[in-house]
Amino acid sequence: MSKLDELIAELCPDGVEYKLLGEIEEEGILELGRGKVISKKTIANNPGKYPVYSSSAIGEGLMGKYNQYMFDEVLLSWSVDGGGRFFYRDKHKFSLTNVSGWLRVLKADILNIRYLYYVIDNIWLGKTYDYINKAHPSVIRNDYLIPLPPLPVQEEIVRILDNFTELTAELTAELTARRKQYEYYRDLLLTFDDKPEVKWMTLGEICKKVSSGGTPPTSNKEYYGGNVPWLRTQEVDFNYIYDTGVKITEAGVKNSSAKWIPENCVIVALYGATAAKVAINKIPLTTNQACCNLQVDETKALYRYVFHWLSSQYLKLKALGQGSQSNINAKTVKEYPIPVPPLEEQERIVAILDRFDALCNDLTSGIPAEIEARQKQYEYYRDKLLSFKEVKA
Repeated sequence: MSKLDELIAELCPDGVEYKLLGEIEEEGILELGRGKVISKKTIANNPGKYPVYSSSAIGEGLMGKYNQYMFDEVLLSWSVDGGGRFFYRDKHKFSLTNVSGWLRVLKADILNIRYLYYVIDNIWLGKTYDYINKAHPSVIRNDYLIPLPPLPVQEEIVRILDNFTELTAELTAELTARRKQYEYYRDLLLTFDDKPEVKWMTLGEICKKVSSGGTPPTSNKEYYGGNVPWLRTQEVDFNYIYDTGVKITEAGVKNSSAKWIPENCVIVALYGATAAKVAINKIPLTTNQACCNLQVDETKALYRYVFHWLSSQYLKLKALGQGSQSNINAKTVKEYPIPVPPLEEQERIVAILDRFDALCNDLTSGIPAEIEARQKQYEYYRDKLLSFKEVKA
């Protein structure tokens, strides 16, 4: 029997009480509130060292740094608009804008705030909020039912789950370091310093074919739901493509500009948030018109070499784009320069960079695979540890 089992058997053998957040607040155990209006202009006019957290829909919600602060304590916060997930804010000096809610525990001898964070975060996964049904404190007071085991049980659950999260954090930090290492060696290996054996060509010159795709009319349902893989630019992210999120039909291909491309093309996203990012398709597929598909002539260059080169040129290629999303076009891609060393040298470069790439990005054998496995393990134990028999009234 584990320590947790022993504690439950000793302290709450008949189950635990469940209470709404609002009920717990009425008992004076916790308190809920919202931040204050702090605009980007206000922060810009009053720069400082104290973080201001706003919407948590992206990252940790860091909006900027201010010369004042509202809190210097451990709190839970979340995004009211859209119902972004909860964050555990360690003790430090910070502020929250009015689109963030906050929760503090007033009686730590009854409720462990870290335990409450794990419970609420787990419940949040099953909730749906949007910009109409906002996650105001008044809403979540009556929407979150919290199991309240004795404090020693809460603390043991926190200890177990913290071990999982710390391991994931260590792996994530290692992944970040490995990716920086990969970028360093990639840039080093792809710097040739005017070597005479290296020819400068354009991407168009090293390709058998450069093409884009198309989108079947969305008004015709007969064009969608088939078995033809159809790639969209949001799926292009310095990765291998083994499947696509949307499938079209053969009729959709025939009645649009979508075209089949063979496997191992280097695909460059032209529009949207992923503009200038690249991918390699490991299956034959079709694409939309926002993909520029490079079918590399391997008598001139290796497709993996082209992939690594374009990955290293992401920011430069993106800077050639237009508009708020830095959209580029196929002409820009075709005319973009690439150094072309002898094939033997390309093979050497690719062999080194592929090892780094696999370690950083391979979902079957690299660090991301280990992180995913740990996350699944954490989710399994989290669900199990936070499921209690409810005590009968």
